[in-house]
Amino acid sequence: MDLKRLAGLLAAFTGGTAIAVQSRINGELARGLGDGLFAALVSFGVGLALLCLVVASARNPRAAVGRWVRALRSGELRPWQCLGGVAGAWYVTTQGLTASILGVAVFTVAVVAGQVVSSLVVDRAGIGPGGPVPITWPRAVGAALAVLAVAVAVSDEFGEPRTLWLAVLPALGGAAMGWQQAVNGLVRAASGSVRFATLVNFAVGTVALLLACAVDVVVRGWPAPPPTDWWLYTGGAIGIVALTTAVFAVRHIGVLLLGLCAVCGQITGSIAVDLLGRGVSTATLAGAAVTLLAVVVAAARRPAMRG
Repeated sequence: MDLKRLAGLLAAFTGGTAIAVQSRINGELARGLGDGLFAALVSFGVGLALLCLVVASARNPRAAVGRWVRALRSGELRPWQCLGGVAGAWYVTTQGLTASILGVAVFTVAVVAGQVVSSLVVDRAGIGPGGPVPITWPRAVGAALAVLAVAVAVSDEFGEPRTLWLAVLPALGGAAMGWQQAVNGLVRAASGSVRFATLVNFAVGTVALLLACAVDVVVRGWPAPPPTDWWLYTGGAIGIVALTTAVFAVRHIGVLLLGLCAVCGQITGSIAVDLLGRGVSTATLAGAAVTLLAVVVAAARRPAMRG
């Protein structure tokens, strides 16, 4: 195996692990603030500030903006296709609302299950830049296994309906991520810049969270005073790390291996985080194993026919 391919595999795995760590950090920040929406706003706000510095330091940041504006004016890119950040904001909000209660492992299993099922619909509809992708038997079976994985992971909590209901939220967050990745790919193709597409995502997500937090303040009041632990404010930076590793890895290993390695890193990292904290149940480990199987099956391709 050449060094670039190995580096791509390790980068994808690292990016998945970063997502798991981000879930734990945003969950703890939400617990400290007593409000998951404000924790998500902090995470997005930090990420947006860092991305503004990155984009501003680029050689010609106006070129990407110009291509993006021309694509919108010509109709090549629709305004709704620039709203991927709303889905990202919802996902980060679910981190703050449920990760510290469910545990990072169960949270991750639910997210991955939602992603696998959502990918069937998104690919079939041809929302992303790659065009329509048919629903094959392996992908359909993989989606079914992913749903089963969530049921297995939370099976030891059947006595607590509240916990079961909370597991639905990260599953919906994972489903939203499937659509987010597709439309962000369209923004990236139109602007010709990964950094600018990421900036649009974070900007839209921040605006959505500002509006949601304004309503939250009216209904519930202000959150608790911000915690003093500095590491609780690194979620946005870790999110950028996860994206950067994915951009690097896809050039060397392709989308298929990128997705598989990222999910493996995400699940492995989530179990490791929970083992260091609250511990992991046998049901959660079984659910994680079924989720990995679901991803492998969903990504399988039928062998080519011989002539």
